[in-house]
Amino acid sequence: MLMFSAITLLLVSCKRHENVESERLSLSKNATLALANTPAAAPNTFKVFDQILFYDGYAATVTAPVPAGITRVSNAKYIKKLTATDLSKLSNSLDIKVSITPYCDNYDRIGFVGLSFIPKNTSFSESIGKHIEVARFITPFMDKNKTPNVVPYLFSTDNVANLLRDATWRSTYDIYVVFSVFGVPYAANTEIAGCSGRNETAYGTVEFINKSGGTDPATVVQMFPIANNKLLDNYTAGNTDQIGTSKKTYTVNLPSAITDARLYLITSAHGANSGGEEYNRRDHYIYFDNVQKLTYKPGGKSCEPYRQYNTQDNFIYGRVPRSAADWAASSNWCPGDVIPTRVINLGNLAAGNHSFRIDVPTAVFNQQQGNILHSVYLQGR
Repeated sequence: MLMFSAITLLLVSCKRHENVESERLSLSKNATLALANTPAAAPNTFKVFDQILFYDGYAATVTAPVPAGITRVSNAKYIKKLTATDLSKLSNSLDIKVSITPYCDNYDRIGFVGLSFIPKNTSFSESIGKHIEVARFITPFMDKNKTPNVVPYLFSTDNVANLLRDATWRSTYDIYVVFSVFGVPYAANTEIAGCSGRNETAYGTVEFINKSGGTDPATVVQMFPIANNKLLDNYTAGNTDQIGTSKKTYTVNLPSAITDARLYLITSAHGANSGGEEYNRRDHYIYFDNVQKLTYKPGGKSCEPYRQYNTQDNFIYGRVPRSAADWAASSNWCPGDVIPTRVINLGNLAAGNHSFRIDVPTAVFNQQQGNILHSVYLQGR
C-alpha cells in the first residue's frame, strides 16, 4: 500500500509502472535505471542530500539531528536551500539522480523530488511561494539484508536547469530542493531481520549531475505551478469537478504573454484494493483551454528489468518471470521504476486566464478507494 501522509494515500502492494508511450508528446528523458547506465561523475556534480534517513510517515516527527543546511519538514520530507555556490555549479543541462537504500520498510512506496521558490528573506512555508514536482519514483519491495541494496533513478531535467540559472528567479526567490519518501516500518518490524522496534524506513540521496550541450533561453524564464501533488478521484469533493466524474480543471493566470510554453505533467494511478486503479490501465485525456492536447494510457511495458531490485518476496513479481503481455495487461507502473514526466508543447500563449484539465473517464475507484496523483506546471519564456 502506498503511504502518503497529508493526503491519506495508502499503498501496500502494487504492481505497475508508467510507460513511455509513443503518442504525441515529448517525454522528459527519464532514464531507466541500471547502475551501469548512469553517467560518469561530472566536475560540477554535487549531492543535495546524502543518505538522508526517512522515518515512519505516520509517527510523530522525530528529533534526530540532521546534516547542516537541511531541515526535516516531517518524517517523510526534507528540504535544503540551494546556496549561491550550489547554483553557480549548475550548467544549462541537468540530470537529477535519486538513490534509495532500504532500511525497515520492505514495501513499494512513492517518492519525489520537488523545488520550492520562496520569496527572498522569508521563512520556508508550503503555503507561500511556488512549489513544483520535478521527479517521481516508486520504491521496490526491498529487504535491507539482501543485495542489491540500492536502487537508482535518473531524470533528465534541462528545463529545471534553465529555471535555476535564470537571474530573475535567483534574485527574487530562495530556492529549496524538496525530497520525500513516505513509508512505514510496520511489516518490516516482523518480517525483516534487524527491524524489530525500528521506525526508520529508508535512506535517500539526491545528486545534481551537470552535462554539456544545453542552451539557456535568450529571454527570462517564466514558470507557473498549476497542481502540485494533487489527487483526482470521483468520490471526494475537491478532487473532482463533479462527484461521479473523474475530471479536474485548474485555472492558471498569465500576467503577460509567453512563448515556447510547455506543460510538465506527472501522473500515477493508485489503489491496491481488489479492482483498484493500480491494476487497471485507463486512457488519460489532457486539455488546455478546452482543446485536447494529449491522450495516453500509462503502463504497458514489462516490469521484469526491475525484478532484481525487488528483493523482498511479494505477489507482484512472484517466483517466476512474467511475460511482457502479462505485465502490459495490468501494469500502470513498476516497483523500482521512475514515473515519467510528460512534456506537452503549447506554443505561444496570450496573457490572461487559461485552463488545464485532466480527465480519466473510465476510472472506477472501486469501493471509493484510490486516486490519480498528479502534478503539473507551465513553463515558457
